[in-house]
Amino acid sequence: MKSVLAPMAVALTSSAPWLLPYLPLAQQVLDAANSGSVGAALNASRDEKPALPRFVDHSALPAEEPYESFVARTGCVPTRENLHDLFNGLMWLTYPQTKRRLNELQAQEISLHGASGPRGSLRDALTVFDENAAVLQAPASLVDALRQHDWHTLFIARRGEWQSARLMIFGHALMEKLMQPRKAITGHVWVTEALTDAGLASSLTPERLRAKAFLPLPVLGVPGWWDANTEPGFYDDLDVFRPARRAFPQR
Repeated sequence: MKSVLAPMAVALTSSAPWLLPYLPLAQQVLDAANSGSVGAALNASRDEKPALPRFVDHSALPAEEPYESFVARTGCVPTRENLHDLFNGLMWLTYPQTKRRLNELQAQEISLHGASGPRGSLRDALTVFDENAAVLQAPASLVDALRQHDWHTLFIARRGEWQSARLMIFGHALMEKLMQPRKAITGHVWVTEALTDAGLASSLTPERLRAKAFLPLPVLGVPGWWDANTEPGFYDDLDVFRPARRAFPQR
C-alpha cells in the first residue's frame, strides 16, 4: 500500500458516506494505483471511454503553460502521485461533461485575459467549484434553511427530510480533506435539480458562477454522515455553524 493512498483505503473499508457514490470505481482505481502510477490506474479505468482525457505524468506540463490551457489543448490531464490528483481523476471519470465544462471556461478566460495577475470572479468561482463543491438536490425547505444558516431547522427540525435529499462531493480538494474528517470541513454547495453529469454541466453558466451562488455547508453535519452529529449540542458550535452574515443569491 502506498502511504499517500492509505487514507483512501481506510475510508473505503469504513464505507464513508462521501465515497459511496463512487464505489466500485474508487476501489478499482485505488487497487491499480497501488501497483502502478496514479495516472496509469486512471487510464486503465477509462480505456472503454475514449472520449475522456488521458492522464499523464505531471512532468508533461510545460513550465510556461497554464494547467487549464494544457488540458484544453492536449486532452491530457497532468497527474501527480497523490490523493489530490487521484480524486481529480476520479471526478473526470465520473463527471466528464462537468469537468470539461469547467476546463473550457477556465481556458477561455485565460485566452482572453492571460494567466498572470488576478484571476477574476469567473475563474475564482470555477476554481472553488472544481476544488471544493458539494452538489445538493434537496427539498426547498432544506435549501431555504441552508441559505439562511438556520442550522436548527436544517439539521434538527427538518432532519427527516434529508432522506429526500442527495448530497454529492464533487470538489477533489474537499474529498481529500474528508480523508481526515473533522467537524469544521466546509463545502461550497451548488444547488441543482439534476445530479446527472449533463444536468450539472449545463448549470455551470458564467452568470451564475460570477454571482457566487454557493452556500457554505459543514458537510459532516449532514444526518448519517458522521456519528457525532447525533449528540446533543453538536450544532451549537458557533465556530462551525455560524449565523448568516449576508443574503445568498437565489439559484
